[in-house]
Amino acid sequence: MGHSDLDPAVHERRPWNAGRHVGPKRALKARDIWAIRFFLDEHKRLRDRALFDLAIDSKLRGCDLVKIKIGDVVSGGHIRNRSTVIQQKTGRPVQFEIMTEARKSLEAWFARRGGTILDFAFPSRIDYLGHLSTRQYARLVGEWVSIVGLDKREYGTHSMRRTKASMIYKATGNLRAVQILLGHTNIENTVRYLGVDVDDALTLSERTEI
Repeated sequence: MGHSDLDPAVHERRPWNAGRHVGPKRALKARDIWAIRFFLDEHKRLRDRALFDLAIDSKLRGCDLVKIKIGDVVSGGHIRNRSTVIQQKTGRPVQFEIMTEARKSLEAWFARRGGTILDFAFPSRIDYLGHLSTRQYARLVGEWVSIVGLDKREYGTHSMRRTKASMIYKATGNLRAVQILLGHTNIENTVRYLGVDVDDALTLSERTEI
């Protein structure tokens, strides 16, 4: 049975999003990235360090990141400089770079993890043949940001996806490049995703003096 909008009980209900941060998740800053890396290295968390570095470089959604297989990032016994995966959401391929820090951490993790190119890079703790769940990945991100003093309510898996993209945009102002890197089908999605507004546009314009 439903309620009328005039019923007092309707107005006494606590909103589902009360006390929650439901807006876009914040991107990490460079100092946050290095603080998290330091913590993970200090505690010898090889898997988490590799997962964190790959998340930053790949700019993938969580559902795509957890499904990466060893063969997606390894070729001829070496970590690739670039990789391509098919996005679950769009069904389209997206390329990403694997930088020095990520290559080193992935090498250390795979040396410990073992497996073949057909195995998932980050296996599930419950089903070793399966992959890490998106829920577990989200919990890990919450832990990573908390240990460096950030409010985990303001960060999430999309923070990992947005971090490098935001840095590239701030450095270059090239929305088209960021669109390609994120695998967005149209640039309006990229504008909304990065939170580009009039102030951003004016700041970029002010850098050009005629």
